[in-house]
Amino acid sequence: MFIDELNLNIAAGNGGDGIVSWRHEKGIDHAGPGGGDGGRGGNVYLKGIHDIGHMAVYRFIKDIKAEDGQAGQGNCMHGKSGEDTTIELPIGSVVRNVETGVEVEVLTTDPIFFLKGGWGGYGNDHFKGSKNVRPMESTPGKPGEGGVFFVELKLVVDLGLVGLPNAGKSSFLNAVTKAKAKIGNYQFTTLSPNLGDLYGFIIADIPGLIEGASDGKGLGHKFLRHVSRTKMILHCISCEHEEPMEAYRIVREELGKYDKELLSKPEIIILTKSDLVEEKTLKSYKALWKKTHKHVLDVSIVDDESVKNASDELVKIMRNL
Repeated sequence: MFIDELNLNIAAGNGGDGIVSWRHEKGIDHAGPGGGDGGRGGNVYLKGIHDIGHMAVYRFIKDIKAEDGQAGQGNCMHGKSGEDTTIELPIGSVVRNVETGVEVEVLTTDPIFFLKGGWGGYGNDHFKGSKNVRPMESTPGKPGEGGVFFVELKLVVDLGLVGLPNAGKSSFLNAVTKAKAKIGNYQFTTLSPNLGDLYGFIIADIPGLIEGASDGKGLGHKFLRHVSRTKMILHCISCEHEEPMEAYRIVREELGKYDKELLSKPEIIILTKSDLVEEKTLKSYKALWKKTHKHVLDVSIVDDESVKNASDELVKIMRNL
């Protein structure tokens, strides 16, 4: 099951308590205070991995906590520090503190410091002095940082396929890569992004958009967020659509409402299901975008040569990006 958002209770470890204790040395009474300090609580780190499905491992895990530090020990011995915890998330994940709104983006495989463990408390040995030779004070360990965090995945891909439902995106992805996306002639066949590899370039099939998607209608923001980090947008428009320019307008409008920066991303127009219209009609459709778009392609998945030409052209465009 593909999961791209969840809530987690995450906390660093608490510091161990300092203790009140007395040194015990042979032949010496009242040798002095010997209560050690508590150990530091474990920190929490985030680490990106190349597995977009990894969030599923947290499906039934709601609480993640680093190890607490141990309490201080006698003879001025400090308690052991707690073990750090590393949370692995798909690259592209965003972790947001629900209360404060502070976000951390996971865009690297290097560990990212996230939450700090609490300091250990002081034992009574810490308080000894010339005027306090038998201190009875000790302090508890400090709590580690933590809270409730909303985790969402925003895919990092080279090409994001967008378009209205049934625009032929999944079929195109299957044809030009080794992806096995589910296809069908009804809205929202694709309920989660599908990925494919085209000669080293990653293509994501973003589920179909509808009017109002930017306001959450349909599957709304759940899908739009996956477009935000794509290097280039591949806008799929079905030739069977009676008004192809209107189909293009609807999707562009929703992209712009969600994030205006999406409208400035490089864009390729690809007319799918080109076998359903006559050559004259196809040429007229392509002419609609030629004045404003450098790259306008057409493809029919039932024509192997058409698929090869489209995939070769995409690779050429991406290499020159």
